[in-house]
Amino acid sequence: MRIEDKLRTMGYELPPPFVFPKENRTGCTQLGNLLLLSGHGLNLPKLPGVRQTGKFGLDITVEEGYATARAVALTMLSTIKAHCGDLDRVKRVLRLFGMVNCTPDFTQPPQVIDGASDLFYELWGPQSGRHARSAVGQMSLPRGMAVEINGEFELA
Repeated sequence: MRIEDKLRTMGYELPPPFVFPKENRTGCTQLGNLLLLSGHGLNLPKLPGVRQTGKFGLDITVEEGYATARAVALTMLSTIKAHCGDLDRVKRVLRLFGMVNCTPDFTQPPQVIDGASDLFYELWGPQSGRHARSAVGQMSLPRGMAVEINGEFELA
């Protein structure tokens, strides 16, 4: 089944790709068959539980964070589609780096970033969707966003 068909079956549609505010950066760059995605975390689709801004350990729950990370993953997929024209060109999810805006005592960034990791795993399966990952807490993120994720993907 095609990746976009899987997304629709799961009840998701791709949001418009994020347009970066300055010309000095872009949503992704490609080197050979390696696609490097910039940090994504703004202009998220309006899905249940998604929080654009806020701080974990203060006003956002882990469950809301999971939903937010999943929404961030959808914006990443929009960037990939805009660049490649077809999500089926993704051969493998290589690595994600997830950042969570949180208080110093919040110890669950991995459970938040699982929202994105689980989506990619569900879409590409254990052979191509399993990836290396970091999930870290940050005292702040740009524009107060709750979650920011960047990633690396292998293209066919």
